[in-house]
Amino acid sequence: MNTASLKRKIDGWIVLDKPAGMGSTKAVGRVRWLFEADKAGHGGTLDPLASGVLPIALGEATKTVRFVMAGRKEYRFTICFGEARATDDAEGAVIATSDVRPADEAIRAALPAFIGDIEQKPPAFSALKIRGKRAYELARSGEVVDLKPRRVSVERLELLARPDRNHADFVAVCGKGTYIRALARDIAHALGTVGYLSALRRTAAGPFREAEAISLPKLEALGHIPPLLEALVPVATALDDIPALALTEAQADRLRQGQAVLLPAQDAPPSGALIRAECGTKLVALVRSDGASLKPVRVFNL
Repeated sequence: MNTASLKRKIDGWIVLDKPAGMGSTKAVGRVRWLFEADKAGHGGTLDPLASGVLPIALGEATKTVRFVMAGRKEYRFTICFGEARATDDAEGAVIATSDVRPADEAIRAALPAFIGDIEQKPPAFSALKIRGKRAYELARSGEVVDLKPRRVSVERLELLARPDRNHADFVAVCGKGTYIRALARDIAHALGTVGYLSALRRTAAGPFREAEAISLPKLEALGHIPPLLEALVPVATALDDIPALALTEAQADRLRQGQAVLLPAQDAPPSGALIRAECGTKLVALVRSDGASLKPVRVFNL
């Protein structure tokens, strides 16, 4: 890649329908190359075996990545019963087997225990760091990896279908840090058997949904700027859950210069509130209120 050409100022989101078999970093790199964008990032990693919604931030949108990362995610996934895998997905070696295949009624009865705030032990093959190294690096080298359980939130978990006695399809809506691989593993254990995640598709990430996602082949078919720009989603989309406040041009200029904006007492948001400051239709900054003024937290150059 000729990095000298990556100097185009492109601001916005691409809601990529990532194909299975491609890593998230490679997908980001491909989109950045297509747009010749100066900056790029993503709103939540998808494993190579997974497909679906991978929001890719370009330019000023990279300043809003953390809000997408913190947002809810929705997945459709399949558990294959009867085998446990070292990676908790189809990539790993078989480490245990079972002849037990749970009935639909048993599966539905087990699911409520996995809804709400739950303790979840991350997979040994994960990107979490232990003593400065990724857990998957240690696991691949043969070291025993024992990660501590973490608190995660699962808002919704339902059995969708039963293609055959070895497989079950589910939908899950969950918060940041939830491993669907671990969820599949633990559901199987709760049913008195073993299992692994055999298929995974993300259907939503924060405000971005499957219906608006574009495949990589379709994006590549657009070819060049300006047709590619039609696929961009505005930077502010990632901040839809944050209240907006309209400012004058003079107030917007102060924020752009890193200065606080004083407000009349009756107009000031509650102290501590995070606000999306806008001037006309343009996103200006994310600001924090102290009850009397707005102080810039993140200024956008749009």
